[in-house]
Amino acid sequence: MIDYPRFDRDGWRRWVPSWKLVSGVCIGFFGTMVAAAGIAYAMVGIPEPDKAATAQNNVYYWADGSQMVATGGELNRQSVDLAQIPMEMRNAVISQENKTFYSDSGIDPKGIARAVFNMARGGETQGGSTITQQYVKNAMLNDQSQTISRKVKEIFVSIKVGAEEPKDKILEGYLNSAYYGRGAYGIQAASRAYFNVDAVDLNPGQCAFLSAVLKGATYYDPAGSPSIDPVNATAEANSDRAQRQMQDTLDKMVEYGHLSQEKRAQYTELPKVQNPQSNTQLGGQIGYLVRLAKSSVIKNAGVTEQQLEKGGYSIYTTFDKKKVEELETAVENVYKKNIDPKKRPEEDTHVQFGGASVNPETGAIEAIYGGEDATKHFTNNADVTGAQVGSTFKPYVLAAAMKWGVRDPELGENQAQDERTVVSPKSLYSGKNNLKINNYDGSIWQNEKGEQWRQENDGKESVGEPPSYKIDLREAMRQSVNSAFVQLGMDVGLDKVKEAAVDAGLLESSLAGAGYPSFSIGVSDPSAIRMAGSYATFAASGKQREPFSVTKVTKKGPIYTHKVTSKQAFTAKVADNVTDVLKTVVEDGTGTNAQLPGREVAGKTGTTDGNKSAWFVGYTPQLSTAISMFRYPDDETLKDRKFLEMYGTGGEEEIHGASFPSVIWQDYMSDALKGKPKEKFPKPEPIGEVINDTPPPSPSPSPSETEEKTSPSPTPSPSESETTPSPSPSDTCGVFEWNCEDGDNSGNDNSGNENGGSDVSPSPSPSPSGSGEEEDTRGNQNGGGGFIAGQEG
Repeated sequence: MIDYPRFDRDGWRRWVPSWKLVSGVCIGFFGTMVAAAGIAYAMVGIPEPDKAATAQNNVYYWADGSQMVATGGELNRQSVDLAQIPMEMRNAVISQENKTFYSDSGIDPKGIARAVFNMARGGETQGGSTITQQYVKNAMLNDQSQTISRKVKEIFVSIKVGAEEPKDKILEGYLNSAYYGRGAYGIQAASRAYFNVDAVDLNPGQCAFLSAVLKGATYYDPAGSPSIDPVNATAEANSDRAQRQMQDTLDKMVEYGHLSQEKRAQYTELPKVQNPQSNTQLGGQIGYLVRLAKSSVIKNAGVTEQQLEKGGYSIYTTFDKKKVEELETAVENVYKKNIDPKKRPEEDTHVQFGGASVNPETGAIEAIYGGEDATKHFTNNADVTGAQVGSTFKPYVLAAAMKWGVRDPELGENQAQDERTVVSPKSLYSGKNNLKINNYDGSIWQNEKGEQWRQENDGKESVGEPPSYKIDLREAMRQSVNSAFVQLGMDVGLDKVKEAAVDAGLLESSLAGAGYPSFSIGVSDPSAIRMAGSYATFAASGKQREPFSVTKVTKKGPIYTHKVTSKQAFTAKVADNVTDVLKTVVEDGTGTNAQLPGREVAGKTGTTDGNKSAWFVGYTPQLSTAISMFRYPDDETLKDRKFLEMYGTGGEEEIHGASFPSVIWQDYMSDALKGKPKEKFPKPEPIGEVINDTPPPSPSPSPSETEEKTSPSPTPSPSESETTPSPSPSDTCGVFEWNCEDGDNSGNDNSGNENGGSDVSPSPSPSPSGSGEEEDTRGNQNGGGGFIAGQEG
């Protein structure tokens, strides 16, 4: 069959193959190659897109729609459907890179031949790639090397993909997997990286530019890449290069019928691109914002943490970039000016602040301050800290008294609302220091050990004219008088006080010590977000809206949209009267540092017993903000960490809500409301009846009797003296309550965290303290007095 050497030839002719042999060999060779190719084609499958090629980031947006940060996935990528990619972007890429895309088989034979020729000459094997081949290389092949074996594999997979996958799907996959520079993978990330717009909003000029960048951002990014190539990749050289390539692309789009000459004429200049930004920086406040929004998505959007970690979500937040920056600046101003750990290591170490702003109209969380830096201090101080709120809790007591009323001493404990007497802010209560606390029926309150309770005021001073020391509730709020609000809470019922706090927007889980008189003066530890949100309920005339941080979530379409809902927690009459009383605090009380010239402000200071936390929570009709301050070691490796006293902190004798917290609040709110109309609060309608207007005889036990058997009140007060831990967090002094010493400091010394939760859980009964004082570090912030549980003579 093989006549070689040829038997019928002599000499050199014997060694020349016949045309039949040459033809047969060629046919056999090519036949074998075709068969091999056919077998290879039949055996090759379409690989699943590589995980690294489909890894995406979650992109978080500010309230104005601008990108905050892209994070959460392995790469800065966010896939979008082809429908979200402008036709001009598709045509720009096709016109520049693969004009026969919709008609070819997925490979370019001429390009392949050119690549083989280059390889034979010792050059690179790159070149000649169709869009299909580039998609296969980017998304399906882990091996990115420039070798013959990888190129052959790429060809066969590309042919298979080109034959079996829809062209639109290939184009979508390519545009979502390509690298555009600036750490951006995919058209959506690129649109944000260069123009801060979504891909769907790109114009033809921007599309042509991005198709140029696909050739290599090092040499086409107008910002330049001098660190990579200081000679050829300067900003000027890159801009010229990108301009020429962009214009060439636009010309080809016109040539191939993808763009009209008229529209093309509108894009003769390089589009304006933003400066490169670090899209994965989670330092400063960004980390706190992202974590807060992330938890909201998991809680409300039906997205699991595992799904979120895979990336690809667009998360639109409520955070106002300007307000976030202004709040951070206000805190830093106070810290830099007053806090000096080197100068006062014993007093100024571990000082922390927290803050949050909520829009009363919607419940949107517009700003938070979580701490110095999310990469250095992990705990979000705007969310949960454990710091007791002290006297900033008193407005809920007043609201409960005006909503439910006080109970009739003649009737049983559980009285219907129509059996109660609604309280007017003009109602009178005793402002006497070391006041013996009674049950609503006049009997003396006793704890489980049979010990009585006496409530101290801030500075252990009585307020009002002797002998009755009666003052109205407005005055009691203005001066943050503990004794008046503790007794008011007992008359209303602590269950109703708790209900009012929850109705306003506090989480029940943050409320502590509801079985003890000190509950009314802030032994609980709500977060700054919840405090701002609950005060926003009063600002909104009683309409409570849940604080929220995410407006919508999308991933190739909408997944979740927040709907603002409201419930009427209090009638407008109740809420507006609370606001009117709180205005007095700012106008002429403990909160004067928070005044905003020309604006009406309502608010309350709070300081806890032992001077371990201080608050100011206040609002205007447009914005409610809570600021907390405390000292707490920021070292999770330490055992038994506890809140530290702030005597001497910042060079101040004591820290009150009326000092640094109110200064921060005023500084921030001045900027946050700049340019906003100066709205007024609704004028309150008269409410309730004036109770206790006839001063009853006031027995005043002698000092010896008072101190004969005192035990820390269920919650210690902010007084200087210490009492045994009370069942609930200790009382706290009012912010800037001149006499802010919690009566008995014997109780919960560290249990009073700023935000309301006391460190110490309520004990069944306070332990007696010989001094008759309790250490109420968590109870009453603004009217620092503590409860003294003791027998009265």
